[in-house]
Amino acid sequence: MTTPVGWHYIDPGKPQQNAFIESFNGSLRDELLNEAMRDILDDARRKLALWRYDYNNVRPHSSLGNQAPLEARRALEKSEGSAPGALAQPNDEEYETPTRKLSL
Repeated sequence: MTTPVGWHYIDPGKPQQNAFIESFNGSLRDELLNEAMRDILDDARRKLALWRYDYNNVRPHSSLGNQAPLEARRALEKSEGSAPGALAQPNDEEYETPTRKLSL
């Protein structure tokens, strides 16, 4: 006859009392969760880059007469000859351009 195995609970906050579970949790975290999180972040970066391109180049803006920014810039270049000199320049001393670049 076999002796039944009794339940033995580990103390709360003492995961080191069960090395098998800690090993499993570590492997799960390293092999699956960290990889999944990286994939999620990479996917989010790709989607953000696509959205930013669409917003800055393709999507019509009401402030540009419902033209896409790329279309508005081409129209300005065509009518003014050179867009950089024709675009409004900030004359406010408090205006500062960002010093850091956003990247993917």
